Amino acid sequence: VQLQASGGGLVQAGGSLRLLCAASGRSISEDSMGWFRQAPGKERTLVAAITRDGGGIYYEDSVKGRFDIFKDNVRNTLSLQMNNLKPEDTAVYVCADNPTGGLGSYWEEYGVYGQGTLVTVSS
Repeated sequence: VQLQASGGGLVQAGGSLRLLCAASGRSISEDSMGWFRQAPGKERTLVAAITRDGGGIYYEDSVKGRFDIFKDNVRNTLSLQMNNLKPEDTAVYVCADNPTGGLGSYWEEYGVYGQGTLVTVSS
């Protein structure tokens, strides 16, 4: 599977962005997926993840109540709706695919990664 992310950009604090990750090559319906982010000088972290059928979802504490992850098995896409953005959300966001279907927390558990999309939140 190949992943193509889009939707990043520059937004003011309090604004919203929606990231989209389009998968191609095969269906992602049996896979779990996630969004990671890495800010300059900081470690990469898992922001949100979702199981194959959407029955299990994980959010990093700092984004709970503001971000919403959704996996569309018909359109073969993964999205991340980000509301009430804060300057500390500024980072490169990467979508990732976990073919085992589990709700993995670590980068290495995901076998396929899209290119990053930059989100910049100004204060």
